Amino acid sequence: MKILYPLLVSILLYNNCLAQTIQDNFEGNGNITTWFGDNCAISTNLNNPHQNGINVSSKVLEYDDTGSQYANIRFDAGRNLNIPNYSTFSIKIYVPSSSITGTSPNQISLKLQDGNLPSPWSSQCEIIKPILLNQWQTVTFDFALDPYLNFDASSPAPTRRADFNRVVLQVNGENNNDQVIAYIDNFYYFDSTFISPPIQRPIYNRLVWSDEFNTNGAIDNTKWFHQTQLPNGGSWYNGEIQHYTNRTANSVVNNGVLSIIAKKETFTNQGHTKQYTSARLNSKFAFTYGKVEVRAKLPTGVGTWPAIWTLGKNITESGAYWQTQGFGTASWPACGEIDIMEHWGNNQNFVQSATHTPSSSGNTVNHGGQTITTASTKFHVYTLEWFPDELVFSVDSVVHFIYHPNVKNSSTWPFNAAQYMLFNLAIQPSITSGFQQDSMNIDYIRIYQSSLTSLEEIQFDKDLIVYPNPFTDNLTIDLNKDLNSTVQIDFLDITGKLIRSISATSSKGLLKLTNLTTVPKGIYFINILGKDFSKTVKLLK
Repeated sequence: MKILYPLLVSILLYNNCLAQTIQDNFEGNGNITTWFGDNCAISTNLNNPHQNGINVSSKVLEYDDTGSQYANIRFDAGRNLNIPNYSTFSIKIYVPSSSITGTSPNQISLKLQDGNLPSPWSSQCEIIKPILLNQWQTVTFDFALDPYLNFDASSPAPTRRADFNRVVLQVNGENNNDQVIAYIDNFYYFDSTFISPPIQRPIYNRLVWSDEFNTNGAIDNTKWFHQTQLPNGGSWYNGEIQHYTNRTANSVVNNGVLSIIAKKETFTNQGHTKQYTSARLNSKFAFTYGKVEVRAKLPTGVGTWPAIWTLGKNITESGAYWQTQGFGTASWPACGEIDIMEHWGNNQNFVQSATHTPSSSGNTVNHGGQTITTASTKFHVYTLEWFPDELVFSVDSVVHFIYHPNVKNSSTWPFNAAQYMLFNLAIQPSITSGFQQDSMNIDYIRIYQSSLTSLEEIQFDKDLIVYPNPFTDNLTIDLNKDLNSTVQIDFLDITGKLIRSISATSSKGLLKLTNLTTVPKGIYFINILGKDFSKTVKLLK
């Protein structure tokens, strides 16, 4: 949950075919090379004069309309855009009030055109959005859902057209002589025109772990751990100013919903007094690859910072659950971090996803998000699909970020080992003086993996010895390696349903399981997960 910004990965490889985002963060990571100003001065490498709010990146594009009647900026995509299937563009924009003259409405329009025509504007389709002054904001343009204007009223809807290849941005309208300076960053459009066909993906349809929060009161401590220990010299990371507690005042289940509650109150713990409390939960379940679905409703207000995220099970973080179980071997960000959902109250309708790795952490360039106007008034499903080669993030099935580094190594891809879930609601120093209490409410969390219905889907370890087979009430597992740490053993039936999960500590490489009478007779796949290994065996009872 480290604060992050600028932009995304730009090229994804699928089955030797090219899928390409069209994007620019003006820091050398974009693939737009044809920016041009029509009667408008333009700089694509300006030091960001307003490093605040949701945009602390160092470089931006400057748009300087000195009063020309039809000033705008544009670029050519080099190919026709796939608007029928991928219709959404997004940018960040900042317009200082001191740069404006005249009475034109404060707005930005995005226009799609056929740049091959002698009069490209004749093909134009435009979306106009209002903007606020003196602050960074993310503006999205959806040519499938937003109201649009066709220059030629007889033109078909944009989602029925395949002739657009030019993108035009215009601030505060045209046909006027008003002046305006604007700063633009993080232009983004995902274009899958060249994906054909997609690579074969695992189907994550087997529910392996969940919490429906159907029991009122305290959280289920067989599934969750309260992380309360101050890890950083009396404070939490990122300037957070709250205590995390294990009280039901800060985390409680009622009527099928978990509420993580941040409160304004004086609270002393571990020798430190703070003015706010909240909760931070660690899952006692860790997994590698799969799909995570969390249905949640978010708090409101500047200074609130809720998150749904994961960390590597191997993180060496004082007070974290898996560290207390002896699994800590890697510091952050070498352990890897996946932010499924982050929300900042100073950008109320925007939610974001990101990754943190040794190659990009803290103010990471690997992130993306979308506007959810009802993020704090309605429940939405936040989803991560974790494949062996990429991470896909979405809200209500609308994808807004894909992390797919072309080179995968320990620096860019620590996501080949187990991660665990975290829920928390942090308080930032910018919290408003009137804040008293708010909560992140979670209806459910569900984690799915692939069904284990055939031996061909499983990589068995030839050196693993498990006996007796068939087993009855006792089972011995010989790992062929001397371990002195806790190992997780999952019993899955032939349909992939989780029957039982056991934690055990090896002695000279041996795990001895007893009292297996609750495991019914049948065929089982047994997954054995340790700090740095994962093994699978098929057994009969």
